[in-house]
Amino acid sequence: MKRTPLALAFAVVAASTAFTQVPAISGVPKAAVAAADSIDGEKIRAHVRFLANDLLEGRGPGLRGAEIAAQYIATQFALDGLKPAGENGTYFQHVPLYAVHTVEDQTNFTLSPASGPSIPLTYGTDYVTKDETGGTSATIDAPIVFVGYGIDAPEYKWNDYAGVDVKGKVLLVIVNEPPSTDERFFKGAAMTYYGRWTYKYEEASRLGAVGVLIIHRNDLASYPWAVVENSQAIEKSYLQDDPTATLKAASWIQYDVARKLFAAAGQGDIDKLIEAAGKPGFRPVELPVRLKATVVSKVRHYQSDNVVAKLPGADATPGHAVMYSAHYDHLGIDPTLKGDNIYNGAADNATGCGILLEMARAYAQASIKPPHDVYFASVTAEEQGLLGSQYLGEHPPVPASQIALDLNYDMLNPIGVPTAVEVAGAERTSFYPEVEKTAKDFNLTIQPDQFPSAGHYYRSDHFSFARVGIPSFSIGQGTLFEGHTPEWGTEQQKDFNAHHYHQPSDEYHPSMDFRGDAKMAQFGFLLGWEASAMPHSVEWKSGDEFEAARQKSESGR
Repeated sequence: MKRTPLALAFAVVAASTAFTQVPAISGVPKAAVAAADSIDGEKIRAHVRFLANDLLEGRGPGLRGAEIAAQYIATQFALDGLKPAGENGTYFQHVPLYAVHTVEDQTNFTLSPASGPSIPLTYGTDYVTKDETGGTSATIDAPIVFVGYGIDAPEYKWNDYAGVDVKGKVLLVIVNEPPSTDERFFKGAAMTYYGRWTYKYEEASRLGAVGVLIIHRNDLASYPWAVVENSQAIEKSYLQDDPTATLKAASWIQYDVARKLFAAAGQGDIDKLIEAAGKPGFRPVELPVRLKATVVSKVRHYQSDNVVAKLPGADATPGHAVMYSAHYDHLGIDPTLKGDNIYNGAADNATGCGILLEMARAYAQASIKPPHDVYFASVTAEEQGLLGSQYLGEHPPVPASQIALDLNYDMLNPIGVPTAVEVAGAERTSFYPEVEKTAKDFNLTIQPDQFPSAGHYYRSDHFSFARVGIPSFSIGQGTLFEGHTPEWGTEQQKDFNAHHYHQPSDEYHPSMDFRGDAKMAQFGFLLGWEASAMPHSVEWKSGDEFEAARQKSESGR
C-alpha cells in the first residue's frame, strides 16, 4: 500500500540504532550518558523527511505549511510527555508580525543637492528600501547626514553621532565597522554586532532618524550588490510594536550612487572619506543634499507561533535552566518561479528541528531527571530576521537570569560523520572549558569561525538570547569528516552554499547520512546536562559585549 507523506511522518521508525557509543563524561551520570546514547539518526531523518515535504509548502511563517510544522512539533513534544511552556497552558507562544513588500514601480528616490541638478535613482539598480513602520505610503523630504559607520560604542571610545542631532534626518552610513587588527578595538578582524546592518538601522531608530542609506562596497560588505537586491525583492517581516523598527526608509545604495552623492555635496573622493571615517577623529557632517522620496508598500499583518516545551528537572531551584533552540520556518513558495518553486528547507532548518525533537525524546525517556529544568524551543521567523527568537528572548518562559545556557542548532547538512565541531561564541562564556573537555571526549576538534569578518554569530537565533544576557551559542559540524580529506568537507560546504542554500533544491533525499546529526545531538545533550548540573550559573567573560545584559537580568532576578 502506498503511504502518504503524513503517514510516513508519524510511522514508527523500527529497529533503529544510535550512531555510536557515547563516551563516558566525567561528572555526568551513567543514566544520562545512556540517554544520549539512545539518540538515533534515523529518528532525526524521519522528522526531517516530514518537515521538508512539499506538503508543508516551505514552512513560510504565518502560512499553512508553517502551521502544520508547528502542530507537528507540538505533537511530538506531547507524545514525549513534555509539559507545555507556551501561552495559556499550550505549547504555543503567539508572535505578532507584519510583512512589508516594497512596490517598486511606485517607489522613488531622488537626491536633491542645494546647487546643481537632482539625481534620480533607479530601484534595484541604485537602491533598495523598506518602510519599517508598517505604513502603506511614506513621503520623505529630509537632509542627509554622513555619520561614518553609524556606531556608538562607548567601550571602544567611539561615537559617530557626537555633536549632531539626527532626529527627522536621513543617515548616510558605511557598511561594516572601522577596520582593525587590534583585538581590543572592535575585536580586530572579527565583526562585532556594531558592524551588522541591523544594528545601524536600530541605532538610527533610537536616535529618531527617518531613514538610513547604507553604502554598499563589495570588499567591505564581503558580498555583491545582488545579494542585497535579492534580499529586498521579497517580503520582510517585523515584530509588532518593535521600538527599533521606525524607519520610513531602511535602505541600501550602490557604491557608485554614494560617489555621486559625495561629489554633489562637494565632499571629494569617496574612498578617502571612507578611510577617514574609520579612524579616530571622525566627525559627522550634514551634507547640502536632501533625500526626496516616496515609499509605497503592501503590508499584511499575521501571527506565527513559537513552540515551547518544558521537561521539569530534579531540582526546581531557579537559575540553572537550560534551553535548546532551533527555528522551524523557511522561505515558503515563490509563485514567480517556474518549475520547482517550494523552498523545502531540508538542511535549513528541518535538520535543527529533527535534532531538537530527538534530544527532547531522549531527555524525556531518560531513567533519571536532568538536574534542573530543560526547555525546548522551536522558533518561527528566523529567516525574517530572527524575529521568533527575538520575541521569545523578550518574553522567555522564565526570567532570562534563570536560564543558564541556550544551545542552538541551525542547518546541519547530513553528509557524514564529523570529526570537528564549530561552537563559535562558546569561548566568550565561562562554560568554554566544559565545551573543550566534552569535545575532546567525543574526539571532536573545535574549529574556529572560518569567516570571522562575516559576523555569523549575529545571524542565528542564539544571538536573540545573547542580547538579553543568556549565554548562548550554536552547535554545528565543522568541515572535517570521517573517511574524507580535509578539503572534501570544505568543498561540500561551498557547493551547498553556492547551489542549495536558500534554494528550492535544499530538499530531503534518502541518501542523506544522519549519523553526524546524531553525533552533534549527543554532544549537545551532554553539554546541556553538564550546564544544568553546575553549582553556579554560566556567565559571559569579563568585558564581553553581552556581559552588561546578563548583569542587568540578574540584578532584576
